[in-house]
Amino acid sequence: VQLQASGGGLVQAGGSLRLSCTASGRTFSRYNVGWFRQAPGKEREFAAAISWSGGTYYADSVKGRFTISRDNAKNTVYLQMNSLKPEDTAVYYCAADLNIPRRWDDMDYWGKGTQVTVSS
Repeated sequence: VQLQASGGGLVQAGGSLRLSCTASGRTFSRYNVGWFRQAPGKEREFAAAISWSGGTYYADSVKGRFTISRDNAKNTVYLQMNSLKPEDTAVYYCAADLNIPRRWDDMDYWGKGTQVTVSS
């Protein structure tokens, strides 16, 4: 499966953005999909994930502010980001896997990232 993340941009603190992860392939509904982010000078970190059955998982740093959802008819997973903070600034990546890996970072398929910049 090939993934394409989009929807990044520049937003003021307190604002919102919605990222999209669009996939190729007819079996996208079977994949678990995650969002990750990497800030300058920092390691990539898990942000949120959604299972093929709709179960959701969030990092503590985004819980209550970010919402992950999926539209299988559109082969797309969304990340709605509200109450954005400057520390949310990062390149955001989506990834997919038929299984839920032991570590989220071990997902099999990765897309190119989209830049999110939150100004103070």
